[in-house]
Amino acid sequence: MAAANLGVINQGSVTHHFNSDSSLQKSFLKTQKISFCDKQWTRFSQLELKSKTASSRHQSIVAMSVSQTATKGKITVSPLDLEDAKEPPLNLHKPKEPYTATIVSVERLVGPKAPGETCHIVIDHGGNVPYWEGQSYGVIPPGENPKKPGAPHNVRLYSIASTRYGDSFDGKTASLCVRRAVYYDPETGKEDPSKNGVCSNFLCDSKPGDKVKITGPSGKIMLLPEEDPNATHIMIATGTGVAPFRGYLRRMFMESVPTYKFNGLAWLFLGVANTDSLLYDDEFSKYLADYPDNFRFDRALSREQKNKNGGKMYVQDKIEEYSDEIFKMLDKGAHIYFCGLKGMMPGIQETLKRVAVERGENWDEKLSQLKKNKQWHVEVY
Repeated sequence: MAAANLGVINQGSVTHHFNSDSSLQKSFLKTQKISFCDKQWTRFSQLELKSKTASSRHQSIVAMSVSQTATKGKITVSPLDLEDAKEPPLNLHKPKEPYTATIVSVERLVGPKAPGETCHIVIDHGGNVPYWEGQSYGVIPPGENPKKPGAPHNVRLYSIASTRYGDSFDGKTASLCVRRAVYYDPETGKEDPSKNGVCSNFLCDSKPGDKVKITGPSGKIMLLPEEDPNATHIMIATGTGVAPFRGYLRRMFMESVPTYKFNGLAWLFLGVANTDSLLYDDEFSKYLADYPDNFRFDRALSREQKNKNGGKMYVQDKIEEYSDEIFKMLDKGAHIYFCGLKGMMPGIQETLKRVAVERGENWDEKLSQLKKNKQWHVEVY
C-alpha cells in the first residue's frame, strides 16, 4: 500500500501509527554465530537482501532461522520468571517519564519490488520494560511537537513483533516492525520530506547505539489466551499488522516455554502487495514445514493474485475461500484476531456477513456472541 495511505489517528496525547504492505525477500539460510546484545547466540541466520537504496548496497537481516525442528528441540529462553506474573505489565513508563532504550539493529525486511520500505527494529530495554505478546510500545521521536512549541512529540504506538523474551531470548529486547511513512505530492509526484512520518522515519533511520524513548507497554485486547494449549487461533493481518502474530508464533513454535506447550492450530492470513512485500516469510514457511498439523499460512498478494471474480486478491477474499472452515472453527470456540489498517475491517465484515447470510445465520447476533465469549480480537489503526 502506498505510503500516502498510512493510517494515523490522534487520541489525546497518543497517536496510533500503522504502516501497511511490506516484506521479506527470498533469501538463503546460513546458520552461524552472531554477536547479539553482547552475547553469542547460535541458530540465527543471515538473510542477504539487496536494499532499495540509492547505493543498492547489500544489507543483512539478523533473524532467527527457525531451523530447529521438533526433533532438534526448541530454543531455551530466560529468565523464566517472566512467566510468573498473573496479569500483564501495563503502562510501566508513561509519556512524561519514558524509558530511554537503545537501538540494537535496524534491518530492511522488504525486497526491491515492494512499495515502500519496512524495517525490523530491535530495541534493548535491559529488562526494564517487560511486556507480553500482543502488547504495544509507545515511541516518542526526538524533537518538539510542531503544534505545541517546546513540548515533545506525541507518543506513537507500535505493536511489538517479538515474544516477551525478545529476539535474543534473554528478556532484554523488543522488536518492532515499522513501515517508513513517506509523503508524495499528488501534483508533482515528488517526495515532500516535510510531510513524512516523523516517528517511522526516525526509527528506520536509527543506527545501533542510538537512544529511543519508549512508553508502555499497553494493550490487553490482543493478548494471546493460553488457558487452552489446544485452542485454534485464526490471525488476519495486513502489512505490518503481522507484528503481534510473529510474537504469537515464535512463542508457539520456536521457544521452549515450560508453562506453555502449544498443541492447537494457528492459522495466519497475511495480505500484502506482492511477493517482495511478504514479512518474515522464511520464519512462517519453516513453521509450516515443521508443524504441518499445527500451522496453516495463507498469503493474499493484491498485485499478483486474482480473486474468484478476477479482481485483486485481498485478505477478505482469502477468508471467503475458507469461510466454511472458519465459521465451523468459530462455532467450536476458536479465537480470531485482526491487526492492520482500519480500512481492512469493512471489507472483512462485509464478507463475513455475506457468508453468514448464506449459512442462514444472523451475523450481528453471531458477532455479539463472539465478543461476549472473548473470541473476537481487533487492533486496527
